[in-house]
Amino acid sequence: MKKLVAYITTGYPDKHFTQDLALSLKEAGVDSLELGIPFSDPVADGPVIEAANLMALQKGFKMADLLEISEKIAPEMDTLWMGYFNPFYHRGVDFFLEKAEEFGVSGFIIPDLPHEEGAAYRPQFEAHGVSLIEFVAPTDSKERIAKIVENAKKFIYMVAYAGITGSGKKEPLEPVIEAVREHTDTPLYIGFGVDEKTARQKAENVDGVIVGSAFVRILLKGNLTNSEKIAKISTLARSIKEKINE
Repeated sequence: MKKLVAYITTGYPDKHFTQDLALSLKEAGVDSLELGIPFSDPVADGPVIEAANLMALQKGFKMADLLEISEKIAPEMDTLWMGYFNPFYHRGVDFFLEKAEEFGVSGFIIPDLPHEEGAAYRPQFEAHGVSLIEFVAPTDSKERIAKIVENAKKFIYMVAYAGITGSGKKEPLEPVIEAVREHTDTPLYIGFGVDEKTARQKAENVDGVIVGSAFVRILLKGNLTNSEKIAKISTLARSIKEKINE
């Protein structure tokens, strides 16, 4: 069965909502949860996730909120931290790895940490039993893909196109998929531009999908109550999980 990874913005509209939404997504069939760490300059994210980042920060999000939420969620479902490198570096990568190991957080997704720079931290990740998720993209050469996936753990994040999340561009991915499969059996998940309409097609020839903007778009709707947001996001997650496995 193909897997569904869901991204949500941590702490928006508040930490209790994040916890409730996470557990509802588990019930809806989500296999892994990306807790997105709000950041003021999310360079890989489109306007939807960027808006949620800024609103969470305006509401007073602190990294302590991430830790509190993760301590409660990670024992219940597979949880990863998705964030930009600055906050991890500022407090110390080892600090977060120790907390991840303590809570059971399984991996970090750091889109602005290139493979070559991330290699320096790999021994620390391995020591704590936490995966540093690798990225591949249509712009990568076969040679670079081979190096990236050689020691990849948990899953490989295939970026569907060059650019930012949620923009819906299309690029040929068959060469990337073939290059990955040639060098590793690590599961390959596709992200960027995955929603209810595109999920079935994008899931072809890969092992799972990563969905963010489609969920966060509902999260931002001001005319819905928190309960309605959770219900709509969970219904969407259930639909996407069904579509990728048809």
